[in-house]
Amino acid sequence: MTECFGRRVILSNASTITDRNIVEILDKAMITHNKNRREIEYLWNYYKGDQPILYRKKTLRPEICNHIVENRANEIVSFKVGYLCGEPIQYISRNGKENTVSDINVLNEMMFSVDKFTMDQEVIEWGMICGTAFRMVLPRTDDEQDYSDSPFEIFTMDPRDTFVIYSTEIGNKPLLGVKYSKNEAETELVYSVYSKNWYWKIEGSKILESRAHPLGMIPIFEYPANKARLGAFEIVMPLLDAINNTQSNRMDGVEQFLQAFWKFIGCKISQDDFEKFLQKGAIVVPPNDSGGNIDVDLVVKELNQNQTQTLKDDLYNAVLTICGMPNRNGGSSTSDTGAAVLLRDGWSLAEARAKDSEHAFKKSEKQMLRLVLRICREFDRVNLQISDIEFQFTRRNYENIQNKSQVLCSMLNQDKIHPLLAFQHSGMFVDPENAYSMSKKYYDEKQEEASKNLNPVVDQVTVTTDEK
Repeated sequence: MTECFGRRVILSNASTITDRNIVEILDKAMITHNKNRREIEYLWNYYKGDQPILYRKKTLRPEICNHIVENRANEIVSFKVGYLCGEPIQYISRNGKENTVSDINVLNEMMFSVDKFTMDQEVIEWGMICGTAFRMVLPRTDDEQDYSDSPFEIFTMDPRDTFVIYSTEIGNKPLLGVKYSKNEAETELVYSVYSKNWYWKIEGSKILESRAHPLGMIPIFEYPANKARLGAFEIVMPLLDAINNTQSNRMDGVEQFLQAFWKFIGCKISQDDFEKFLQKGAIVVPPNDSGGNIDVDLVVKELNQNQTQTLKDDLYNAVLTICGMPNRNGGSSTSDTGAAVLLRDGWSLAEARAKDSEHAFKKSEKQMLRLVLRICREFDRVNLQISDIEFQFTRRNYENIQNKSQVLCSMLNQDKIHPLLAFQHSGMFVDPENAYSMSKKYYDEKQEEASKNLNPVVDQVTVTTDEK
């Protein structure tokens, strides 16, 4: 079993990076990355079901040795990913200006064209598995399709062969982004290394290419799941192993009960006779010449299933509590409703953990979006700044929909509250800015239509008065 306590941050104290020291910096970074890589590989396999219980051995009755994987790690990751980004992560306006809203709509369409929603799920999945994830943004090249959809491309990187090197100075700003793979002969690693303004291609310790790039940023961005870079199930792996062990021993107990030993007291029987007797479904033994007692019986000791289930439930409940997941039993009370159910069943804790993951995701997303907006401005697609954009995660938007609609109506009926505030704070809409704009446009159209319907009546009254 590999002990995992979060991924290590790769640091360098280099003040400048040139052709002279790039290989040395890379070699030092690979020492730390290789440690991370081994742990990431272990966590990835654990998530897929390759867990320590599969390598379990028994010294007593080794022929009865079950290997039951109850893959709760996969359940934890699937819940976290689905709950955090079950719906697309949207960009919305922070200031409500008409031109800003229009540009953000264009940005959302471009993100849709590059399948960013699917890539968001991949990034969050990697983060929940191994504590960190990586994304790369590059402009489209001339030999690819036209830029009608988007002038940029987004890639989800494998954290086993991607890493970012940070500075040891205040702020720990990123120095280099690295992606590597094996060459065609599979004898050396080929590195693609990006700094803020420079690109290197290195094979082994030899620089094959060194040139400037026009991006002005490192195009590889790290998305750490949390400060310690811990995966979602990493902190409960001992409990998950205990659940697997309990379930495997439970099956061993069932098999040992069905395959119990025969006990012979006061008699002798050959193995051949014993096997013949078993084929007939009965045991017949010769009389005891010494006159002692004769007894033939099964050696049976059944595992207490109730106590085993209690132990397993306790382990699983501890996993749910530590990971911030709701339970499935619905509690023992049937009188709780509304917010009481959310608190009792752990949904409020799940929401709090999701909010924490949101903040970590947004921090990295802003850095990625800076490069995307820079590329878009080069092609005159949008003219946005990071300060114009807010990130919207959609979860359980229709929960308590009646209460939200009542809050919205009450606020709209107050003359001292701006209608946009009502849309923003009711919590009813995924994109309150867009919902307000659509509603305002619809309201103005209805008012204009009503005004047109009144005008013929007014004209008729005027003509009649003049005739008199």
